[in-house]
Amino acid sequence: MKTGNQSFGTDFLLVGLFQYGWINSLLFVVIATLFTVALTGNIMLIHLIRLNTRLHTPMYFLLSQLSIVDLMYISTTVPKMAVSFLSQSKTIRFLGCEIQTYVFLALGGTEALLLGFMSYDRYVAICHPLHYPMLMSKKICCLMVACAWASGSINAFIHTLYVFQLPFCRSRLINHFFCEVPALLSLVCQDTSQYEYTVLLSGLIILLLPFLAILASYARVLIVVFQMSSGKGQAKAVSTCSSHLIVASLFYATTLFTYTRPHSLRSPSRDKAVAVFYTIVTPLLNPFIYSLRNKEVTGAVRRLLGYWICCRKYDFRSLY
Repeated sequence: MKTGNQSFGTDFLLVGLFQYGWINSLLFVVIATLFTVALTGNIMLIHLIRLNTRLHTPMYFLLSQLSIVDLMYISTTVPKMAVSFLSQSKTIRFLGCEIQTYVFLALGGTEALLLGFMSYDRYVAICHPLHYPMLMSKKICCLMVACAWASGSINAFIHTLYVFQLPFCRSRLINHFFCEVPALLSLVCQDTSQYEYTVLLSGLIILLLPFLAILASYARVLIVVFQMSSGKGQAKAVSTCSSHLIVASLFYATTLFTYTRPHSLRSPSRDKAVAVFYTIVTPLLNPFIYSLRNKEVTGAVRRLLGYWICCRKYDFRSLY
């Protein structure tokens, strides 16, 4: 058997989300709409946090970082998928596939760790409010964000470097709508069982450990919340934590399902359906769950809209 990558410099073919030609136009409209809404929501949330000084807190700093990740995350896979619905060409360059894999893994790992840090922020704010300014200082927040980005990038670099030096000597047809490691491994013509254990280990560290930390944090938060005598305080704490838990559960459940299963239990159609949740649905829901379930964000939106309306009225009257 030849060693080295026999497919370097060639194209891969992406099967896409569905293979039914008659609904491609409809799928393009749906995906393009979801993509636009997700971009708009995340961009608005980022600017809202930046412009409103009341939101210049550790919680919203981490939330703005999450929105930046989601903004890049959905832009990594969806445009290519949407274009493929209307185009006969479903090819992706070897280098393009490699870059897409790296960026996707880096952003996914970063988001997984950021969600864990956000749960720690809520745990400290509710369970140790007097120590919050010290435990969640600006320096510590910046270190958390740097740790999330660096860890996600290093993990992605190692996996991407290893996968793309493997011999792709089978079909170059990737049964997926983007270049994802599990889908690429099915094209490799050598035994990858040992490497799959490495993927499993990475998934447990990057995904499962933060998720368990989130569950432990919120278990403690709920205990403290229900010991509060103030019903208003309970409602505010539960609202804040539940919105975070919804996003986290959706993201971790679907990514763990994909990256911790052995190759023998995989189904391409099921993997693609599950991938839709963490590539499209999560980045779409994130800004709206936080804004609709959070009184501070909705209040900031009202104040910003009120200021904008007043400015528009003043400009209109100044014309006469």
